[in-house]
Amino acid sequence: MSWLSWFYALVVTLLALYGFNLLLLVGLASLAWLRSRPAPALPKGVTEADWPTVLVQLPLFNERYVVERLIDAAAALDYPAEKLLVQVLDDSTDDTAALARARVIYHRLHGRPVVYVHRLDRAGYKAGALAYGLTRAPRAQSELVAVFDADFIPPPDFLRRLVPAFFGDERLGLAQGRWEHLNPDQNWLTRAEALALDSFFSIEQMARSHSGLFFNFNGSAGVWRRAAIEDAGGWQSDTLAEDLDLSYRAQLKGWRLSYWPLVSAPAELTSSIMAFKRQQFRWAKGSFQVLRKLGSSLIAAPIPLFRKLQALLHLSGYLPHPLMVLSVLLSLPVVALHTQNPLNWGIFGLAGVGLPLAALLSQTVLRKDWRQRLVYYPLLVLVGIGLAVTNTHALWETFFGRTQEFLRTPKFAAAQQRGNTYALPADWTTWAELILALYAFATGLLAVERMPGLAPFLFIYTLGFGYTAILGFWQSGGVQSFEWQTLGK
Repeated sequence: MSWLSWFYALVVTLLALYGFNLLLLVGLASLAWLRSRPAPALPKGVTEADWPTVLVQLPLFNERYVVERLIDAAAALDYPAEKLLVQVLDDSTDDTAALARARVIYHRLHGRPVVYVHRLDRAGYKAGALAYGLTRAPRAQSELVAVFDADFIPPPDFLRRLVPAFFGDERLGLAQGRWEHLNPDQNWLTRAEALALDSFFSIEQMARSHSGLFFNFNGSAGVWRRAAIEDAGGWQSDTLAEDLDLSYRAQLKGWRLSYWPLVSAPAELTSSIMAFKRQQFRWAKGSFQVLRKLGSSLIAAPIPLFRKLQALLHLSGYLPHPLMVLSVLLSLPVVALHTQNPLNWGIFGLAGVGLPLAALLSQTVLRKDWRQRLVYYPLLVLVGIGLAVTNTHALWETFFGRTQEFLRTPKFAAAQQRGNTYALPADWTTWAELILALYAFATGLLAVERMPGLAPFLFIYTLGFGYTAILGFWQSGGVQSFEWQTLGK
């Protein structure tokens, strides 16, 4: 048996490891849902005078389509006015700034505690804006800090439902709510995204938080204790995942984080594959950067081994995508050389059961129409495979590339992608996806006779890479829109 076969087996085994771990998380999440509470309980005898002050931060950059509805929703939060301060942290360079100022003036005239903060530069990007906002808010006005991204519409009772988690628990650093969706049925891509986010919040976040494992603030729809932010070192911009970075630094400092799945805030799903790839690139690269930054501290931390291993698997959660690309590239020489196969494809297939089980559990606990939504599960599989090129690029950039600018995900408020001023063109990753689709298809045809156990996986890769590539070209207006550029530029 050649070294190539053993190396290929190692790659596939690592992929299977993440699959089996997802099965474990599905089991832990199932137990957590059985004993979950709908919302934090408010202690008896609490009056409005006892509620902590809350600073609501709204970080913005060029969000003309969604800025007004966000500010309106924040101004409508049902919380004691004397205990609330809303900061619009606007770094915009387009007409978003004028729209934001106008809405702030409107709400201030109507007695709402909303202020507008505009920076002259984007130093530190979102992390920099959040940190700057804290310097402008006295501690007496910001015992707790809630954050909502531009595409969210927090319901009026969001704070009243989540803030009670902090009563009687001085070491609670964060209460995280679940992301709901404003446009899950806009197109096939948003249906797949809705399934993916539901699985993440209902399985991974649920399992990790209720089992005492490390988990993370999701960048929006969460409430921090200001003391926890400051004790952990504050918002830092040396990664693209400032939320994940702060979460792990806080937990390493001994702060506890909690997750409340039945307290939710809806947000817009990206309707464009190029915008979705930009978002996933930022999340993947940010995760790898946090792993590089905090991995050694995590390994050295005096915490149980199982908790430590789960944290490392969590921070490296995007690694399966580079492993997918590597497995596809290795498959042709493995099949062509007809080397002896050390793998049991049945066991490898079992590792993939976690994905559909996660989707099934998440939909049954969240959705009355779960049967209709699960029809779109194959789309989630195809998009998940197609993202492998983008997230492999993220891994390369983290360890071998240059520093990446924080590139926001465009939000359109249901505006059409074509002709939209925030629309993104196809880039080189779209061509790479198309090439990998053809490569996997040719290898699959060869594997039908030489290694039939591998052929089905190769044809699934073909569909995934091909679907993402075709969708990218179609939504970007065709091949004529292509620009040979770094992702997101």
